[in-house]
Amino acid sequence: MLNQLFGSKKARVGSILLGLYLGALSVGVSLVSVCYAEPLSNKESVIVNEGTALAVSVSPNGKWIVLDLQGSLWVMPSKGGEAKQITGSFEDARQPVWSPDSETIAYFAYIDGGYDLWSISKNGDNRTQLTSGPYDDREPSWSPDGKYIAFSSDRKNNNSSYDIWLLEVATGNISMLTQDPAENRMPIWLEDSKRVSYSSQYQKNYAINTIEIETKNEVTEINGATGLTPLAWNNDILFYVSNDQLKYTSFDLPETTLSKSEYVFPFKASIGADSALYYVSDGKIRRRDLKQLNQVTSVEFAAELFRYTDTYERAKRDFVSDAKRPLLGMMRPTISPDGNKLAFVALGDLYTMEIGKTPVNITQDHYVEADPAWSPDGRYLVYSSDKGGNQLQLWIYDTKTKHFRQLTHMDKQPMGADWSADGKRIAILKMDGTWGVSSIAIVDAQTGEVTQVTETLKQLGKPDWSGDGQALMVAREKPYSASFREGTNQIYMIPLDGSDPYWVAPIENISFDTRGGGGPVWSPDGKLMAGLYGGEIHIWPVAKDGKPTGPVKRIATDMAHNPTWAGDSRTLLFQSNEALKKLDIKTGVVTNIDFDLSYTLSKPTGIKVLRTAGVIDGKKDALQAHMDIIIKDNLILDIVPSPSSFGDKYPVIDASELYAIPGLIDSHVHGKKNYGQSLFRGWLAFGITTIRDPGNQPYHGVEDREASEAGTRLSPRIYTTGHLFEWKRAYYRHGAAVQNEAHFEKELQRAKALKYDLLKSYVRLPDLQQKRMVEFAHNEMGVQVSSHELYPASLIGLDRVEHLGATSRRGYSTKQMGGRAYQDVIALMDKIVSPTMFGSLNLLLANKPELRDDVRLGIYPRWTQEAFEKTAPLPKPYLDTMEHYAKTIKTLHDQGTRIVAGTDLVMGMNLHAEMMFYVEKAGLTPFEALQSATKTAAEALALNAGTIEKGKLADIVLLSANPLEDITNTLKVEQVIMNGVAHTKGQLLDTSYHHKNKID
Repeated sequence: MLNQLFGSKKARVGSILLGLYLGALSVGVSLVSVCYAEPLSNKESVIVNEGTALAVSVSPNGKWIVLDLQGSLWVMPSKGGEAKQITGSFEDARQPVWSPDSETIAYFAYIDGGYDLWSISKNGDNRTQLTSGPYDDREPSWSPDGKYIAFSSDRKNNNSSYDIWLLEVATGNISMLTQDPAENRMPIWLEDSKRVSYSSQYQKNYAINTIEIETKNEVTEINGATGLTPLAWNNDILFYVSNDQLKYTSFDLPETTLSKSEYVFPFKASIGADSALYYVSDGKIRRRDLKQLNQVTSVEFAAELFRYTDTYERAKRDFVSDAKRPLLGMMRPTISPDGNKLAFVALGDLYTMEIGKTPVNITQDHYVEADPAWSPDGRYLVYSSDKGGNQLQLWIYDTKTKHFRQLTHMDKQPMGADWSADGKRIAILKMDGTWGVSSIAIVDAQTGEVTQVTETLKQLGKPDWSGDGQALMVAREKPYSASFREGTNQIYMIPLDGSDPYWVAPIENISFDTRGGGGPVWSPDGKLMAGLYGGEIHIWPVAKDGKPTGPVKRIATDMAHNPTWAGDSRTLLFQSNEALKKLDIKTGVVTNIDFDLSYTLSKPTGIKVLRTAGVIDGKKDALQAHMDIIIKDNLILDIVPSPSSFGDKYPVIDASELYAIPGLIDSHVHGKKNYGQSLFRGWLAFGITTIRDPGNQPYHGVEDREASEAGTRLSPRIYTTGHLFEWKRAYYRHGAAVQNEAHFEKELQRAKALKYDLLKSYVRLPDLQQKRMVEFAHNEMGVQVSSHELYPASLIGLDRVEHLGATSRRGYSTKQMGGRAYQDVIALMDKIVSPTMFGSLNLLLANKPELRDDVRLGIYPRWTQEAFEKTAPLPKPYLDTMEHYAKTIKTLHDQGTRIVAGTDLVMGMNLHAEMMFYVEKAGLTPFEALQSATKTAAEALALNAGTIEKGKLADIVLLSANPLEDITNTLKVEQVIMNGVAHTKGQLLDTSYHHKNKID
């Protein structure tokens, strides 16, 4: 099969790996069954001669070079020329090294949700898996005598860290070489085959150490304050990289810088038979003569990659129809202790429902409500709401008296409430940082007094009490190392007697699906826990300390989310796609719970005239002075010179001194409930009328979308999705640690059922599953797929690239090195890109320090305001990186790549900083930058907005200054027309103001 793939150039590069089964493979067993699809018929060939994140190795006999261009291995003559692909395009093969006999290549590849070591012959035959298991094995290095392969791995040891391991080639035996808390990576051998050097990092200390494999004695070759990567040894001289400088040293030779002009890639180098050092810098393969170190030549190569644009029918949101819409975004449904009632949040309000009857809207307000929980006696509901101001607090609703009581008055936001069994205490997440950073605290249910239990931790799930009230548990991510942030979701136990917290893993190395809704949840009697593995509900018996006393068992095959217990410790309520279900764990019977909830689109009626000083329509780089915009319902009816006769017949919104631009679109931002309504009002106050959220908890984002459409929440338009699709490991609370193909298909079906607006392939999703996601999203849903990945994403028709850099499972980006993107990346990044220039806000505030006092910042939580007050100058290395990013943006824009402005940061000012960066650093015109957040962004969403013209949605921002003269004038928002309804800045910042009053 491999010969079929690589037998000709067309077949070799154009074929697509459909699937391969690794479950039965063991170390040293050759792969024998691989299937490929037919080549894509309308792909476009790209010949590349530069590589981003490229690693190379020259064969010891000096005849061949192997390189890892964009996730595949390629071989070519050492003199250069055409490179031949020898591995598939869906393996993420990296950092190849030759065996001493120049016949075999070792490398690491990511195929089944983890990195393993593999080997292959130079012509693509004898592909063999060398390591396996739940751990990541990386960065192989073959000993000169051929007996061992040294590699780095996060295999379990006494520390959660990477160590250096040895694979004995003849037997397949694996042994640990280093064992300490440091992150030990990138091993290289000394010529005697008795010692291994490696990079080591512990906290902020960096070193290159050498260890003897027999005695385990170690010496430190060099220390540094920044990252150090060993490249190669030659005659007791160590060549290494420090930042972007190529250096060398030895015991007898002081540290010497060989090159400051090259950007040297931090991967192993190799020494050929010609006594030359082969490495990569500035995207090129370099040959440096070891006898005359200042003589450097390039080894040119040519490789054929492909890019593909899929053609499919896009799903388009309906922002006009008055038809009823079924409710999908039911958030945090919870069952009462008696098992007869439910509480949940939907359409921006808190509801209760007797099973079998009609839901009742309890709050009926425009505030944000979240996370309801029943008291043990079933009388009270505690939930989070910002109706007492502009920040979330805990409120208690008495179902008997219908009375509401504000329980807390905190300076941080309480969420995830859970009652203790005695009804006297409520455990919460005390949200005090971005991305779900929080501590765990306990609130007195009568007085509201708050006692903090833990320090601030990252990305926690919802806390849950033990049956006896002596401990709390929470789902927390347990990383394998400090090198990579992804880990498994496990139980974190917090005793309340002052003893130390501890981890509990019901199944070792297997993750709960998600911390956002995968449990675990403790039964009221304290005897069982329930959680989600593979999308399905599992239960297991536990002791009082939360540790399992028996095996984990699956009890239902329905796709599940957010399980909650009834008081009988027998009944579980859970969400299953668009349905709500109840499970009897004794009988295994699953019962559907019917609920009748729908909504209609909120929009104004009638005609009004928006009288402006001028219109920038988003289509032409010009100001049309003194224009009237005629709005009927929520659509633009016409644009005519002002004053027009329409003003004599219909109400006039006087903006005669203001400039109209299309409503702004942030194409990458993640909605967070802990901000309350300040999040949504803040976006509008900064002129953002549409946001695209590429990662959220499944029902949370849909609830945001529906509350916006129904008009129950003053909000931009919301384009949203659910989980970030990960594989076996995850980092974010809203990431799903998908376990296998069956689980993956269930996740895709949920995406379809909840009508996600997009899907996002995240860091750990294997390339083959990414391909399946693209096929499903395009053919079954009509929506786009986005990713951090570039290739083979470009080959399979993935629609959008998120970020110019950002997180990668490799530990380095394949899109840039030090901010620099080379010819392969530029050629492949041809569709839609959201650069997300982290640090642009620092630049904006440095240029305009008065913005630190912008009144709009006052609507956000206090801890976010402090971030603006304390914004520091960026360090020079990062400023240099941003300069390279700016060049990439300009190059991409000029070649026709669609740049859409996105921030990955929730506060509205960031989008203006992003646009400023495009102009002042990347060299776009103010109009081009404006289009990145209006016309281009709307077209990418298939949204009927983004320009001011007949028939478009009436999403309009009114500014006090012309942004074509200065792009930062987009910050000078005075009014916003959102979906045809006018709001002043003051109204948007007044949390008691409800726009629906203006419609009704």
